[in-house]
Amino acid sequence: MKRALVISASGGIGRAVSTALVARGVSVTALSRSGDGLDLTDGASVARILGALDGPFDLIFVASGALGEPEKSLKDLDADAMAAQFAINTIGPALVLQHAPRLLPRKGRSVFAALSARVGSIGDNRLGGWYSYRASKAALNQVLRCGAIEIARSHREAIITALHPGTVATSFTADYRGRHPAVPSETSAENLLRVIDGLTPDDSGNFYDWQGERIAW
Repeated sequence: MKRALVISASGGIGRAVSTALVARGVSVTALSRSGDGLDLTDGASVARILGALDGPFDLIFVASGALGEPEKSLKDLDADAMAAQFAINTIGPALVLQHAPRLLPRKGRSVFAALSARVGSIGDNRLGGWYSYRASKAALNQVLRCGAIEIARSHREAIITALHPGTVATSFTADYRGRHPAVPSETSAENLLRVIDGLTPDDSGNFYDWQGERIAW
């Protein structure tokens, strides 16, 4: 791997992934809202900033995500809050994926990875609740699945994947870890990069956890 693009690089996981890649000798383009004005909820912002980039990138890693206030029941649903979840968790990564055919190499192995979450798995859902977050991550998974099918037609060695990082000790999860053991961002980054390293084009369009185990849709 020679070049990587990390989106939402100012967050805990994004920053750690960028640092780990640099330590490997990879040339990293790290973009964020705070540092570069990349607003994933604004299509014009994504088009302007990503449209100015020159590829190819061997890895595009999208670390964006927002949790909001998880709903415990249907009575807690709010249209505006739900739309905000979809804007950052689904639409933003989809707009980045839109640039992947131009930014990934036509020949040779490449990876587009976006952070999803196990709670976005419909098959794994046993507890309910968290409607907006679950639904927005499930929608992201479908976007990545569709993108994998389309991009494979022109980029035969490209891998498009959804990744579950596990519970990571960041400000994002501070209020919701409960009794779940959490790992530092640096450990999570190494875990995720290890999974990415092990993927092949046959794995494209699937959903994996930080251990490399496939998660049901």
